[in-house]
Amino acid sequence: MFVKYWPQQIRGNITGTAIGILPGAGADIAAWVSYAMSRKFSKTPEKFGTGHVEGIIESTSSNNAALAGAWVPALVFGIPGDSITAIVIGVLYLKGLNPGPTLFLNNPESIYAIFFIFIAANIAMIPLGLMAVKAGTSLLRVPHRILMPIILMFCVVGAFAVNNSVYGILVMLGFGVLGFLMEEHDVPIAPCVLGIVLGKMLEESFVTSMIKSDGNLLGFFERPIAGALGGVTLLVLLMPALMWMYRRSRLAAA
Repeated sequence: MFVKYWPQQIRGNITGTAIGILPGAGADIAAWVSYAMSRKFSKTPEKFGTGHVEGIIESTSSNNAALAGAWVPALVFGIPGDSITAIVIGVLYLKGLNPGPTLFLNNPESIYAIFFIFIAANIAMIPLGLMAVKAGTSLLRVPHRILMPIILMFCVVGAFAVNNSVYGILVMLGFGVLGFLMEEHDVPIAPCVLGIVLGKMLEESFVTSMIKSDGNLLGFFERPIAGALGGVTLLVLLMPALMWMYRRSRLAAA
């Protein structure tokens, strides 16, 4: 499986790690981004949405890599990358440890202990994952008329539990209907989900950057790291158009 789909796994790992390093982004966003990228680069994009193995492998790899990447801002800067690392930072403070650069200088043994736990956890996940796969396949045998109401019930409970408000349930149902209509008319759902999740964060960060740079858009490219990230972002945005132009030129030449 790795030999056949190694580009999807490597691309998913790189994307997931990069997104996981961003504070607050999370594994879900990484999975959606990788799924969209996998569909763009796939030779059979029409199979996506039907359980195509390429999309599953790349999004899952990205999801797992983002969980690891979230530890970078947590340990280096003391900024939680997701909800899990936020809890871990609280535990470290309770233990008298201060997450950040000083943690590597004053308590290197703790860092090595965390690294060792990571390695042990990944090794332990191999048998646990195999058992979970066998247990998960049994869900595929459950009829849809039984499985779908159960999933809907958990969706309603989760939407209500966010703010203990019925309004959350109405929003969930509204976007569920919207997603169904988009699916029926072949409108991509992933960009919509990313826009809803990242929209507020993107606007706040953009306004903050504009204030710091006095409205100069080139401020995103002035520093080496910012310039590299900006270049990668532009490359990702332009890559589908470039690939389309390349394929069109090859077809015209043939």
